[in-house]
Amino acid sequence: MKIGIVCYPTFGGSGVVATELGIQLAEKGHEVHFITYERPARLDIFLGNVFYHEVLPFKYSLFKYTPYETTLAGRLVDVAENEKLDLLHVHYAIPHASVAYLAKCILESRGIKIPVITTLHGTDITLVGKDPALKSVVEFSINNSDGVTAVSQFLKNATYMNFSIEKEIDVIYNFIDLAKFQRRDKDHFKKAIAPEGEKIITHISNFRKVKRAEDAVFVFQKIGEKIPSKLLMIGDGPERANVEKTCREIGICDEIRFLGKQGAIEELLSISDLFLLPSSNESFGLAALEAMALEVPIISTNVGGIPEVNVQGVTGYLSEVGDVENMSSNAIHILSHPEIHQEFKRNAYQKAKEFDVKNIVPLYESMYQRVMAHSVLA
Repeated sequence: MKIGIVCYPTFGGSGVVATELGIQLAEKGHEVHFITYERPARLDIFLGNVFYHEVLPFKYSLFKYTPYETTLAGRLVDVAENEKLDLLHVHYAIPHASVAYLAKCILESRGIKIPVITTLHGTDITLVGKDPALKSVVEFSINNSDGVTAVSQFLKNATYMNFSIEKEIDVIYNFIDLAKFQRRDKDHFKKAIAPEGEKIITHISNFRKVKRAEDAVFVFQKIGEKIPSKLLMIGDGPERANVEKTCREIGICDEIRFLGKQGAIEELLSISDLFLLPSSNESFGLAALEAMALEVPIISTNVGGIPEVNVQGVTGYLSEVGDVENMSSNAIHILSHPEIHQEFKRNAYQKAKEFDVKNIVPLYESMYQRVMAHSVLA
């Protein structure tokens, strides 16, 4: 198949999943075309059947804002027509689903039929998409997609609850490439960060308010009162400055390292003893899954799709949003009992195996075939 993938090229969950999916599809022999405004962050390898098509901004003095949606639609039409794509798979509904619908209509006017699959990732439904200025467009775009997927059962339910959706939504979970995410011997690295054998706690996010990164600091503070520890804060975003300020105010900056955006996440997770995910909302929790694949137990909130990944009392513990006391108590319980810590590590890896890319990608391939067959008959 010749597949066009539209996504945000960032380190965010939707961009990571879309890019990894494209790479996996290419490795299985499909021809994959990424269409976006920058080369995706995770597209860091060369494959002969992977292509990147840049969407260039159109600038004109009349426009206060660059009409990205229009230029993207034009690029989709151009790529689909000239590369003879079999389908378009757009990730994150806003604005990709509506843009793909426009491109599809233009192509149909030229005698070209191309189905569109939309994958919903989270805030495009639970936050941004519910805004009155966008809701009707999102609703229309989903209903006019040829296939729709959601990355968790929670997100599927939320979509039906918040929008008038007539389309069947298939749950196809986010995934992990266990061939890549393997625990590595990084003892020298661990000693550099924790020279006295301290436990290493990790938090990864884009530092938006919804991630509640400050809670990770407060949980870590309480862990440190009982167990010598270091905290790795990985990622960047609008709330990072506030979190750093909090660290200074409570006087634990020497025990925390802000590492910014990192490419080799698996190396950092390989030296981690515990992962903190205190978000107020998560459609899935991809960062937690990546940690679990490297045998790192999870301390998280019990919101959204997180309980579909982190199993209470098995792979980690779940707490109410903002319950720093409970999260820190659970963390201390795991870290202070070596046998329990080992059990949780094993369980985390076993659960992660359910989301191995080898189990998930065939579900997308099957959906592609089904949607393409239906498009031919329509």
